[in-house]
Amino acid sequence: MPNNSPPIFPLSAIPVRGLSVAPSWKPLSANRIRSDLTENAAPDTETESSFSETSHHQHVTLMSFAPPRKKYSTMQFNTTAAPKSALASNVKFLYFFGALGGILFGYDLGVISGVLLFIKKSWHLSSVTQGVIGGCLAAGAVIGAAIAGRITDRLGRRRTIMLAAAVFSVGALGCAVAPNVTVLVIARFITGIAVGCSSATVPTYLSELAPTRARGALSTLNQLMIVSGILIAYIVDWALSGSGNWRMMFAVAAIPAVALLAGMSVLPETPRWLVHAGREEEARAVLAGTHRADEIESEISSIRSVIRLDEQQKGRLRDLLAPWARPALVVALILAVGQQFSGVNAVNVYAPTMFKDLGFGNSTSLLASIVLGAIKVAFTAWVIFVVDRWGRKPLLLLGNVCMASSLFLLGAIVLGVHNHTITGLTTLILLNVYLAGYELGWGAVVWVMMAEIFPLRVRGVGMGVGSVVLWSSTFAITFLFPVMNDHLGLGYSAWIFAAVSVVMFILVQRFVPETNGRSLEQIELELRARVSGKSA
Repeated sequence: MPNNSPPIFPLSAIPVRGLSVAPSWKPLSANRIRSDLTENAAPDTETESSFSETSHHQHVTLMSFAPPRKKYSTMQFNTTAAPKSALASNVKFLYFFGALGGILFGYDLGVISGVLLFIKKSWHLSSVTQGVIGGCLAAGAVIGAAIAGRITDRLGRRRTIMLAAAVFSVGALGCAVAPNVTVLVIARFITGIAVGCSSATVPTYLSELAPTRARGALSTLNQLMIVSGILIAYIVDWALSGSGNWRMMFAVAAIPAVALLAGMSVLPETPRWLVHAGREEEARAVLAGTHRADEIESEISSIRSVIRLDEQQKGRLRDLLAPWARPALVVALILAVGQQFSGVNAVNVYAPTMFKDLGFGNSTSLLASIVLGAIKVAFTAWVIFVVDRWGRKPLLLLGNVCMASSLFLLGAIVLGVHNHTITGLTTLILLNVYLAGYELGWGAVVWVMMAEIFPLRVRGVGMGVGSVVLWSSTFAITFLFPVMNDHLGLGYSAWIFAAVSVVMFILVQRFVPETNGRSLEQIELELRARVSGKSA
């Protein structure tokens, strides 16, 4: 359950923007794509291609598509070029469903934090069982991320999102009626498959359907709405804490899931998928609803060009081990593992349990979690405005400093102070500092950088590996933290995560280049120099 969790990228597809999602990187213009194509781009050339796809929160340039399929009927925005007012209305419609998909994703990630407070005693959960319940969503997301590419290529983006929404609904209701741990874990795992699939497909759908001028806003919205979904889950948990109705906490997720399913039934397929399927007239009709008349043919031409490039330069998994790609893989693994092993999902999933162990009541513990969720939303919104001014690497390093220092102090307070009131309030303050540092540096920035560091030829498969590693790391942390907390206590657990942040600071300083304002060629040359030990 990657933080804001971040957007997930299938191995079989092509992710790009990346959770991610702090999608501040800019999509290539049609002129830029055509210019790159004339230069016969090599594997390490500065060219954006179909090997770009975003996740839980990221921008996608293109994926590989399915062969032509039978036409189906769906409501288009317009069949002729839309006037400016209609374009604005259509894009707002996309905003709404982009927000709905992100909120649903975030809600399923965050709702379990409150549920665990109420089933821990009644179901006699051990620390291991709590870890299984907390982590099974991420385990399912690994599978969903890995298969999303093939499903979207075959069915299309729209139908894939509808399928994920249906699975969300079934999973939410399955969790709500679960009579025991086994059924709950199975239902959460199934929901996780939808999470992994949707976290890759929703950003892809929005990015491929929206005009270039609106893609950045849509990507930003998706990332922001994921953390907003987590906050909404905390609020619902708190609102129902008086009755202890944890089943309703799960069931609430079915409402946005059904709304998303209904909304997608009247939205069109993306022009890129339609062009690759040989249905250009349908693609033009869709573009007429979101683009100006003078942009339509240019956009169709760009789509054809990128599809050709995709077919010519499709990367394979073993290419990541080649000398020209290995440096990028090293950086991607540092970012993916560091993002999760810093402990963020221990806080996202188990914050109410932490506060309960420190002496807070159920309602107060959930109220404290709402404060943490609000901090996540605020700093995710802030990073959008500073990532291009401050740079990626400084934000990562600043985030590490905030996380390491706050967690070290947290461990010291928990171990050294025995007044529950002081310990509880101090823990709340320090966890807010920790989350501020995380969202500022390691939340959305990681996905932005992962989209920038891979050479063109392996960008898709590289992002796929990075996203699966990230989800696997999410499962590891959400499964292991209850065991760590039970055997080591919160204080020593906090120190372990602080040590990870220190190690990540060193690795970022040593291996990770600054990507802001640099061409892809410049980034790759610096990566090779850093990994080989030469000065950049």
